[in-house]
Amino acid sequence: MTNEVMNRFAMDPFFDRLARRFFSTIEGDNDTMNLGDLKTDIKETDKDYELKVDVPGIDKKNIHLAYDNGDLALNVDQAQASEKKDEQGRVIASERSHGVMSRTYELPGVDRDHISAEIDNGVLNITLPKMAESDDHSGQIEIQ
Repeated sequence: MTNEVMNRFAMDPFFDRLARRFFSTIEGDNDTMNLGDLKTDIKETDKDYELKVDVPGIDKKNIHLAYDNGDLALNVDQAQASEKKDEQGRVIASERSHGVMSRTYELPGVDRDHISAEIDNGVLNITLPKMAESDDHSGQIEIQ
């Protein structure tokens, strides 16, 4: 009976992920990302916003960025498949998973046409330059 219960839990995705995280002895031994894994550092300077987002193992074609009305939207689409085979090469288990992660960052006053992004060693680096402010700060409007 104990084996039945353990086998049932091993096939349940919730308990399988929970068990792998709880009993994992290797740091970073997760085969899939979850929503909390879009760890982000944001730095603001006078000239721009700089974001660094952890996206280990994600192909850039599965990362989508959009900037609209002061919000930067980040969407990551991840699919994985794995097969387990016995000694004769017969498939004994085949598993697939698919997930979408999204985050939105409120970053007002960005020059949308000059946003840049690149991936380096599993880190997505995004630079959002701020729009140039007007030199005239008087607030007066000239009537023509």
